[in-house]
Amino acid sequence: MRVRIFDTTLRDGEQTPGVALSPEKKLSIAKRLDELGVDAIEAGFPVISEGEQQGIKLITKAGLNAEICGLARTNKKDIDAAIDCGLKYIHTFIATSDIHLQYKLKMTREQALAKAIEAVEYGKAHGLQVEFSAEDATRTDRTFLKHVFSEVAKAGADRVDIPDTVGYSTPQYIAEITKDTIAATKLPVSVHCHNDFGLAVANAISGIQAGAACAHVTINGIGERAGNASLEELVMALQCLQFDGQKWETGINTKLLYETSKFVSNLVGIKVQPNKAIVGENAFGHESGIHTHGILNNPLTYEPISPELVGRTRWLQVGKHAGIHGISAMLEEYGVKPSEDQLKQILDKVKGIGDQGKQVTEVELLSIANEILSEHPIKRIVQLAGFSVSTGIGTMPYAFVKLNIDGVDYVGTDYGVGPVDAALSAIQKITGEITKVRVKEYKLDSISGGADALCEVTIKVEDAYGNVASAKSIGEDIVTTSVQAVIEGINRIMFKKTLKQKKIGS
Repeated sequence: MRVRIFDTTLRDGEQTPGVALSPEKKLSIAKRLDELGVDAIEAGFPVISEGEQQGIKLITKAGLNAEICGLARTNKKDIDAAIDCGLKYIHTFIATSDIHLQYKLKMTREQALAKAIEAVEYGKAHGLQVEFSAEDATRTDRTFLKHVFSEVAKAGADRVDIPDTVGYSTPQYIAEITKDTIAATKLPVSVHCHNDFGLAVANAISGIQAGAACAHVTINGIGERAGNASLEELVMALQCLQFDGQKWETGINTKLLYETSKFVSNLVGIKVQPNKAIVGENAFGHESGIHTHGILNNPLTYEPISPELVGRTRWLQVGKHAGIHGISAMLEEYGVKPSEDQLKQILDKVKGIGDQGKQVTEVELLSIANEILSEHPIKRIVQLAGFSVSTGIGTMPYAFVKLNIDGVDYVGTDYGVGPVDAALSAIQKITGEITKVRVKEYKLDSISGGADALCEVTIKVEDAYGNVASAKSIGEDIVTTSVQAVIEGINRIMFKKTLKQKKIGS
């Protein structure tokens, strides 16, 4: 069975506190959503501002494959604003729960129903596709909800939507009212679930099991309060899990899920929590010795799906929970192959660091291995040939960087909010083009006091394929130390890539 994916990242997602998107940013996200394969994009709420209208107009003129929709309250002004933006599809809504009618709208049930019918008829009279939402449906009197949906269907609505506006429903109840709505309207039904109790995806799936044809979702589950049903979680659950023997299909290119998640996260400025399903940093990360041993023998032992299915790669972490097999596999990525006795010595040192409450990075692991093996196996593909920075009051920090990559010199320059930012931006200008590596995380710590304090910089870099490497540098000068850490990280990730290519070619 095919499920329609209605993405509201640009409307409900933008209502996340602290998020505001320019017209150009809206367009760039819409293009990514279209590439991802969503069926419909709710581009915004046209009546709220001129900038919102500009963004929606850019999207409607972009020639995207997805249907483009705009939100409108049940009044002619809102619907006219949508028409002026070139929209052919509106999502119109009015609250139907008694608490909203009494305290927000100051209306009777009959008045709200009349407004709903009027809006649907007005939209249809202007040649629009109309999807009607009964806001706060899950707290609406069940008999009245069925009556509202029945009447808007008679008025000509093309679709109806059941919004769980404050995430108040349970999977069982949303299934029941979904069946009510299908019976009352004979129309395609959507479910729009919020995550206030952490049940948004579960509720959306339950609605679909009960016959809903469409789910309203957002990338990374962003939205007001606790957010909306997460597109990536819903899509992968429908595709991979068995529900009474039934599987559902969507038009989503799942291999673009992680890339789209990162793009939206960076653009809206909301970091994805590490333990978030599918797209969280830790979703395919393993430390426990028991887990890594299982993963190395057969990934399905501790991974329900292949990370490549969603554009990810798995990664292993060393620490107090690590085992011989995981450490051996990590060292092998760098071409380091200790004996069993040497591996045990390395593992003992790793566990000792972990027992002190410290995280063991790849840098420490390789340092420990080098110490025990008395060798330095990492080839430096990228060499820092020179760099300089200039900064001061009244002038924007500027950096010049010269790198030698596999014997070829490259030069990069850039400005930044500070000298470190400028230097790292200049490096990324070179490595982003040549090696497709970018800085993912940057952490600065002071490890001694006084005027001659030492600083410690830890970075994590990532390539275009999701491979990650970390590095650390210690020094007196923050800029120099930061640059050295980044170069070290780039070398490590490129060395990993080189070894993988050799293995594939052998």
